[in-house]
Amino acid sequence: MASEISPNAVISPGATIGDNCKIFPYVYIEDDVVIGDNCIIFPFVSICNGTRMGSHNKVHQGSVIAALPQDFAFRGEKSYVEIGDNNVIRENVIINRGTHRDGRTIIGNDNFLLEGAHISHDTKVGNRNVLGYGTKIAGDCEIGNGVIFSSSVIQNANTRVGDCAMVQAGCVFSRDIPPYVVAGERPLKYGGPNYTMMQQFGISEKVQKHIANAYRLLFHGQTSVFDVINQIKDQVPDSPEIQNIVSFLEGTRSGIMCKIAN
Repeated sequence: MASEISPNAVISPGATIGDNCKIFPYVYIEDDVVIGDNCIIFPFVSICNGTRMGSHNKVHQGSVIAALPQDFAFRGEKSYVEIGDNNVIRENVIINRGTHRDGRTIIGNDNFLLEGAHISHDTKVGNRNVLGYGTKIAGDCEIGNGVIFSSSVIQNANTRVGDCAMVQAGCVFSRDIPPYVVAGERPLKYGGPNYTMMQQFGISEKVQKHIANAYRLLFHGQTSVFDVINQIKDQVPDSPEIQNIVSFLEGTRSGIMCKIAN
């Protein structure tokens, strides 16, 4: 089915628009852009060079996709934003493309980016995440699957958030948040396992208890993260979720968020 494109939209002849899209008046689309089928682009959206967008996405008023990276290292190289399928991008969301040649900012599938969210250069976002009002994600960050950021969260550069984590409103953090936890307060602290999201992702009650035990070792103990990793391997029954936790802890570059005792 042919797309419905307003004559008041400004679309470069070099852009590729899929089937059955609806593009409202005053949309601006540059030449090196690919948009998949069944997308809706609302008025006053700018979709810039380097955008690669999948199908069934909705981009609301005032959003800018593939804006130039806000990074002093940027020298004008060709880079990209890759967006999957079934995402909802609400009003005034900004997504910057990668900084260096062939660099990519990646948004997966089924994400909900609320009004005013900002995802900076070279950040990787997985699937089924919610980024709340005014959330700001700095460059070179990683966000897993099933993550919820409440309003006005600030994630500083080069940090990671694991699967099924929740970050409470107004939090600012510069260390990694591991999978399956609730994080809150300032400085950011462990608030317990995120049982709600684990249940939604089909993690059994038995494995949820094992995850809670792993985090008792991490956040209530007085040993290093290195020693905790060995304790988890020795004391907690193995599962894909426990392996996910161990892999996450082993891969930290920025350190892990504060323990409860702090």
